Amino acid sequence: PKRRGRYDSALTFLPAPAYKPHLLGSLQGRSEMETIAALVAKEIYSVSQLKELQQRYDPAACNSGSEGGGTEGSRSQGGRTEEDSSTKFELIEWLLLKDPYRFVNRIVNDAIPDTAAKRYYDEETMSGYRTPGTQPLERAALEALHVAAFGSAGSKKTYDELLDGLLDREHKWSGMLKKSFLASSGAEGEAAAAAPPPAEVVEPAASKAHANLQLILSGEASIGLSLEFLVRSNKTDTLILTGMKKAADQRNSLCHSAIVLAHSLMNAGTTADSFLRDNLEWLSRATNWAKFSATATLGVIHRGHVKQALSLLAPYLPQAGMSASPYSEGGALFALGIIHANHGHSIRAYLLDALRSAGTNEVVQHGCALGIGISMMGSEDEDLYEELKGVLFNDSAVAGEAAALAMGLLMLGSASPKAIEEMLGYAHDTAHEKIIRGLAIGIALCMYGREEEADPLVTTLLHEQDPILRYGAMYTIAFAFAATGSNAALRKCLHVAVSDVSDDVRRAAVIAIGFVLANTPAQCPRVVKLLAESYNPHVRYGSAFAVGISCAGSGSKEALELLTPMLSDPVDYVRQGALLASSMVLMQSADHKADSKLSKHREDLRKVVGDKHEDTMTKFGAIVATGLLDAGGRNVTIGLTSRTGNKIMPAIVGMGIFSHFWFWHPLLLFVSLAFTPTAAIGLNADLRMPQWRFKSGAPPSAFAYPPPTSNEKKEVASTVATASLSTTAKAAKIDKAKKAEAEAAEKAKAAERAEEERVAKEKADLAARDAMLAKLTELHKRGSLSGVLHASLTGVAAKSEGGGAGDAGDAMDTSADAGAAGKPSLEALVGEVREAHARGDISTAAVAAVLKLQPDKADEAEFDFEVLENPSRVLRSQERFCSLLPASRYEPVAKGRTSGVIMLKDTAPDAEEELLPLPAALAAASEAADGGL
Repeated sequence: PKRRGRYDSALTFLPAPAYKPHLLGSLQGRSEMETIAALVAKEIYSVSQLKELQQRYDPAACNSGSEGGGTEGSRSQGGRTEEDSSTKFELIEWLLLKDPYRFVNRIVNDAIPDTAAKRYYDEETMSGYRTPGTQPLERAALEALHVAAFGSAGSKKTYDELLDGLLDREHKWSGMLKKSFLASSGAEGEAAAAAPPPAEVVEPAASKAHANLQLILSGEASIGLSLEFLVRSNKTDTLILTGMKKAADQRNSLCHSAIVLAHSLMNAGTTADSFLRDNLEWLSRATNWAKFSATATLGVIHRGHVKQALSLLAPYLPQAGMSASPYSEGGALFALGIIHANHGHSIRAYLLDALRSAGTNEVVQHGCALGIGISMMGSEDEDLYEELKGVLFNDSAVAGEAAALAMGLLMLGSASPKAIEEMLGYAHDTAHEKIIRGLAIGIALCMYGREEEADPLVTTLLHEQDPILRYGAMYTIAFAFAATGSNAALRKCLHVAVSDVSDDVRRAAVIAIGFVLANTPAQCPRVVKLLAESYNPHVRYGSAFAVGISCAGSGSKEALELLTPMLSDPVDYVRQGALLASSMVLMQSADHKADSKLSKHREDLRKVVGDKHEDTMTKFGAIVATGLLDAGGRNVTIGLTSRTGNKIMPAIVGMGIFSHFWFWHPLLLFVSLAFTPTAAIGLNADLRMPQWRFKSGAPPSAFAYPPPTSNEKKEVASTVATASLSTTAKAAKIDKAKKAEAEAAEKAKAAERAEEERVAKEKADLAARDAMLAKLTELHKRGSLSGVLHASLTGVAAKSEGGGAGDAGDAMDTSADAGAAGKPSLEALVGEVREAHARGDISTAAVAAVLKLQPDKADEAEFDFEVLENPSRVLRSQERFCSLLPASRYEPVAKGRTSGVIMLKDTAPDAEEELLPLPAALAAASEAADGGL
């Protein structure tokens, strides 16, 4: 069964089209030997011969199907070519089920006329003939077939290898097998037997394209590209975290946990956890569930790094025979699920085994269930569902809540009547509110994207007496009608928001409006404007969150105007929601002026965190909001829909569960599913990133990263009035005489000082020149500078052309040693760098990194455009300024595409292609894997 996928590729070996409609239906799940036997039986037996074999094995079965035999006889009147292939395969399937080893032995004896080959087969299989599943039987049968086809037998090792890769298209024996199959089918088989085995059955180009297509459709390509971009472009400001750590109350565990969570959001997908490593003593203060959350944050930081996930989390994962903290073990299992979010088939068996081995430890069960749910969402895996249902029925509040949520994630969008009935039934039976809440959200997840199909369930839930189930009805609407703008859904949400007696239900109803209007963010502030002024603080909180969800990353002026009054709301959790929503709206905003909305919001967050008299709940929101504002190394935003308007399922689910951190803080980490990189990543036909640059028509400062935080304190010079005494005039005369003498001595030394300054300037210029050349070499190694341009700028080409003593007086050099080394002067180097930038051969960021090394650099005029390199950060508001450079070698396949993953067409395919070096994420992750935190 573990090689079952190879039966799909077996279709390419079949000699006749008639095999193809029946192979998968009849033979899938069979062993390799039984597959060969069935194909050979199809060639050498007629339907009547197969029925004779059926009668020998079981006469009763043959008599019961006598009417079918008459039908076969009528079909055979036109000749053997009219035999029904489907009937053959049905008979072969019956014979294989009845006695596979007896049938295989019969086929081998009938198919191989050579007596020596049959005798060889009989001698080899005497001991293992009747033992099911023994390899000697299959290997000996293959050897016998090989003797008949090729005249000689192979070694035991050869046939062991053949069994391991029998139907692999790239296996060296595949051509021989095809030849042996064709050998039994007339003239075509004789021609195939006479021809040498083909070197490759499948064209390399087609095989490569198929592999690339699998990478794209499975999501592996986009996950790897996002990870590589976030690692390369990480601009996290750790001084912000350090400032919050110092400002927050050290004795407040909630603020401590909030900073750890904010750190994970700020470094989401970047694999950078240096802040935690530098503050291990501070981190060790996390206990119990805070330790669970702290360990789970590693999954957010390393999200997408699936290849090294187990090695990264090895110090925390459950170990056989070792008992660590159950909170770190549960958190590590949750982190493992986050790393493999929505792509968890590779760790399915591991998590399932961990769930079964957890015993009655509800903390480990909780983390494992969340890991299974987030990694296998939408898979509808019945085995996992049954295991989680068993955990749920144990009626443990902690483990049951996570199991219920995971069951909903597994059945995401399935609308399974069985799952909904079981979950709703248990919600009526249990007395634990945590379990009921998990089941309510799980039921809502089952209806994801179902729209009007969810209406009967919503009606049923709205008539429940339990407010938690009515709460689930609102999230059922949110998931079923997400990003649809449905008027019917909005009417239901607005009605419940003003009529239900439960504050939780009313809050959920308003939040659901944000999901429904996710595709039309401009409408949401107008719809919830009156609700934002409600007397009920839960409704005000919900309106803030709805605006944050629908207008995330948009910088909407209307949304910020609606949120501003709530920042000073008298209720602490309303201020918390307003801070979080404001950060979501301002994500990836590019206006960093002192009087901008973004700068004011950053200052508000800093004040709330540092205010000792502020409520803890508001502080928690401010700290998490700081992490959201700079999420993903300042390179991601929240997006529930794609650029083409399609819904992004993980993002909607992640934001929906994130809104439940109100009840359970570890669920806050689900927001990482909604993070979308604001990037332009160009790929060639091989899905590799070439050296490619494009132009942004705006100045670099227009869409620059936020300026880094500085530890320097601003000092204000104070002016003090100077007292005038009677001796002041006399002292001034004496000073004047002394100054005259000093001036005479100074003039004598002026020439000497000028000479020293000239020599010092030359040394500074040479040092700056060497630093620039070293920087250019570093940029070349990173892939930001082409080899040709690097050779031109550093003088390598001139040196290789034989530059010697005769070049000492060249204008490019200012000294004899510079000419001998073949290096350009500082002035010439700066000029060439600027010219390369003007041509678009080097990015603006690389030019800035080089030019800042100039000594005594004066303030230079800013470029009026920006050259971006692949991959690059491109904000949504920046996309309209982006265009191709005039002489660009690569062009987007989709015209006008300026962000996201961009497939590029090479206009010079015969020229040598310069690719970016291997992913930087490998080095960062290997460093992180060297030791646990």
